[in-house]
Parts: sequence; structure tokens; C-alpha cells
Amino acid sequence: MQLLGNYLSDFVSLIFPQLCAACSASLVNGEDVICTDCRYNLPLTNFHQQPDNIVAQQFWGKLNIEAAYALYYFNKGGKVQNLVHQLKYEGMHKIGNVLGDIAGRQLKQNPIFADIDYVVPVPLHKKRLKERGYNQSEHFAEGISTALGCKCETDNLVRTVATKTQTHKSRFARFENMKDVFSIVSSDRLAGKHILLVDDIVTTGSTLEACGIELLKVLGLKLSIATIAYAE
Repeated sequence: MQLLGNYLSDFVSLIFPQLCAACSASLVNGEDVICTDCRYNLPLTNFHQQPDNIVAQQFWGKLNIEAAYALYYFNKGGKVQNLVHQLKYEGMHKIGNVLGDIAGRQLKQNPIFADIDYVVPVPLHKKRLKERGYNQSEHFAEGISTALGCKCETDNLVRTVATKTQTHKSRFARFENMKDVFSIVSSDRLAGKHILLVDDIVTTGSTLEACGIELLKVLGLKLSIATIAYAE
């Protein structure tokens, strides 16, 4: 029966091939969403091994964080951009879970992330969530939380204002665009906890900074940050 199932799977793959979300090569048995070649060759940052990495430096003097991390480098027109585009705009939310699992396995190697209590995704406004149907950062958060063995908190940090796009804005304009956009529903649930705040891409860090400012108002809260990619 197992052999028959494998033949049937191979036959279906010939007619409806599953493609790697990064490079569009056909996936083979045992591969899921991202092909083996891309899993080994995508541009990993290894920031989990570098406490003073460039993402962490973006928040120096702005947020009191424990650590900051990005899984990949983002290059325009590259494979990581393909992944993020399909995750955000093509309905392939499973990409987020897969990348979250990869990131979570890396983060487990750093003791700073050993006591994470909640993984919290940057929220979408309810209008944007209705349009897209899902929050891409939430799927990334789910993958990380499963790998770390902690909870994913998705309904406490909320976006109360629907902001305009951040594209082509300066860092200052981006931050001004994000001021007073987020709020906390229940501070008690987060008090004294180590929170891992996650998003898809970090560029200037203005969105994460705005979220972090609200989170750090909670008594005794410790904050770390993780993203899928860092864009220079």
C-alpha cells in the first residue's frame, strides 16, 4: 500500500507539480514548501550568534530589548523576496509556519531565547486583516512558538489605526506614521513575561519600535525581536 501511495503521489505531482516557494523548482518527495537546495543556500544572517548584530543596533537608545534577530538577508529580486511576497500576497501562509520553524530551531541555540513566554506577532488592522484573510506575521509566530515550546499570543497587542503604506517614507516619517497605532488589551497577562515580538521584514524598525514602546509599558516585561528578513 505504501508503494502504491508513493506511485500515486508521484503521478499527481507530474500533473500538478508542487513548486518551491523560493526558486520555483519542482519539489520532490520529502520536501515541503521550500526545496532542499534553497533551505541550505538562502542567505542566513546567523544573527542568533551575534548579540550586537545590525538589527539589534537599530534599537539601541530606542528600546530596551534583550536581543534582536532576523533569519535571512533580504535582497530585491532574490529568493527571500519571493518567499515574503507569496506569504503576504499569494495566500501561501504555510510559508510563514515553515520559516518560523527554521527560525525557532536557530533561536533555541541561544540561551537568551530560552525563557520566552509568548511569541507576539505585529498585528494587522482589522480592515487589512479582512482584505488579506490572515496575518502573515502570525503564521511566522506560530512556527517559532511551536519550535520553542511556548505560547503564541495573538489577541493582546492590537492595531487600532489603519495607517498608510510605509513605502518611500523616511525613517522619521515612518515612525511618525506609526505613533499611537498600537495598544495592549490586557497588561496583566504580559506582566513579568519575556515577549518575542515578530514581524516579516525589518528595514528601519519603526513598526517594531512602535509596538515595543507599547509592550514595554507593561510592568516587568522583557522584550526580544525576531523577523523573517533584514532589508538594508
